[in-house]
Amino acid sequence: MDLQTLRDWVIRYNRGGPAGLSDHWGDGRPCRLTEGQQATLKAIVLQGPDPEVDGVSTWRLVDLCRIVQERFGVIYSETGMGKLMRSLDLSWQTPRPRHAETDRAGQERFKKGASRKPLRRSRPTTPRPSGSRSGSRTRPE
Repeated sequence: MDLQTLRDWVIRYNRGGPAGLSDHWGDGRPCRLTEGQQATLKAIVLQGPDPEVDGVSTWRLVDLCRIVQERFGVIYSETGMGKLMRSLDLSWQTPRPRHAETDRAGQERFKKGASRKPLRRSRPTTPRPSGSRSGSRTRPE
């Protein structure tokens, strides 16, 4: 152990006892958007883009960075915007697209009907062991 480290620990112990030995990290840099601005941004993301007005069919981090800069005057990188989205409990994942003419009732009937019929299992196709121990088949005499 380095002598300087030991001295630092002794000083920390003398100042705060055993609790003084634990590291105390800061909370990090505060968010550059106020809570109201964060709520507005979350509403924008949840509402989704208007393709005619915004020119995109789905939000990308680049688009959100541009919107935040235009509306709130705050510049974010794509990485920082991704972290902000995660802190707002938003995910980049989207649900699977569904066809407009999907028959959901028919899908449910199909699921229920398929689950009632048990699958028939076939017999295993492994060969039966022969009477011979040599591993090769023998011809009867």
